[in-house]
Amino acid sequence: MSGEKILISGAGIGGLTAALALLRKGFEVQVLEQASELKEVGAGLQLSPNVLRALFNLGLEQALKAVAVAPMGKEIRLWNTGQTWKLFDLGADCLERYGYPYFMIYRPDLHRVLYQAVEQQQPGVIVLGARVKSVTQEGDAVLATTEDGPSYRGQAMIAADGVHSPIRNQHFGEDRAEFSGCMAWRGVIPVDKLPAHLRRNAGVNWVGPGGHVINYTLHGGELMNFVGILERDDWTVESWTSEGSHEECHNDFAGWHDDIHSMIANIDIPFKWALMGRRPLEKWVKGRIALLGDAAHPTLPFLAQGAGMAIEDGYVIADALAQNGSVEKALQAFERARLERCTQIVEKSTENGRRFHNPELANATGAAAYVSREWTPAKVKERYDWLFRYNVEQALMEKAA
Repeated sequence: MSGEKILISGAGIGGLTAALALLRKGFEVQVLEQASELKEVGAGLQLSPNVLRALFNLGLEQALKAVAVAPMGKEIRLWNTGQTWKLFDLGADCLERYGYPYFMIYRPDLHRVLYQAVEQQQPGVIVLGARVKSVTQEGDAVLATTEDGPSYRGQAMIAADGVHSPIRNQHFGEDRAEFSGCMAWRGVIPVDKLPAHLRRNAGVNWVGPGGHVINYTLHGGELMNFVGILERDDWTVESWTSEGSHEECHNDFAGWHDDIHSMIANIDIPFKWALMGRRPLEKWVKGRIALLGDAAHPTLPFLAQGAGMAIEDGYVIADALAQNGSVEKALQAFERARLERCTQIVEKSTENGRRFHNPELANATGAAAYVSREWTPAKVKERYDWLFRYNVEQALMEKAA
């Protein structure tokens, strides 16, 4: 390939993963980030073994272990009684099954680890205040025009610019978001504000008719992540920075277990956002332009794989560019390797949401029968094994034309 840089629009988790993977393979990279300073939303993420395989291979194992939490397992709890069922073991069991652990991590911690790794590879790669307005293809190059600054030339553009991607809108069609019928509450809680029984090192999924709540510890066990999702059609603002009130959040979960309300009461600021669904795109690549992460396959958060897909994308696209002499062929190979898996995740995330909110969960008797039927070991393995066993190192070979 020519010596020109690979351009990346967006310095989020997917964009930084792609930048790090490319830099480690010897590429020149320029990351164009619209924000004037790098900071991430204070929320939790789950990094399953498939994701940690990619991140550890990029040299981040020790940095991640220093800030993440490795839970001992995941469990289901009933919305009103708190009755508990084991979903699956993690810890040593996860390492034995998949070769990699399962981490819960504070989004700003992951972002900082990736940013520092990129800067260590090549200082000054990230240009702040560079909002990409449009991208054009000119022969064997792309030209990215920013709103308030210079244009940038490169041999390819990786659009990691999020769910509202201007590059996707320009080259692949306007965003077609549809309200999912659900809205979400999120917040983080200092663990020392919670009663001792809520500080357990487990990922907890509270399920109920028309809603569910996720909680788990973050940031070395110092914080508790709270996400509450319920079916509600009067809030359709898709923003992670819209503030709600504790009173409104308590009211939305009226009748739910006291543990839920204990967590809500201790959230510093409860934020709320509408969950918008989007049909999976059938094409992510156009010439020398490729979509990555949420720009390509935004998903509802019911399989805990949104950030993971972006990380896998970043790893695989770097492999594709390193293994192909032609940019166009490399990006097509990336699309072939990733399209089916990411489409499946989007579809199965939607299915999982319906499972978490089933009307049969309304009372303890019906719930026990429902959970026993829907979360048998065989069904859990069917839903998660294919996710966790995915090997980014073999992705291109498995989908080779």
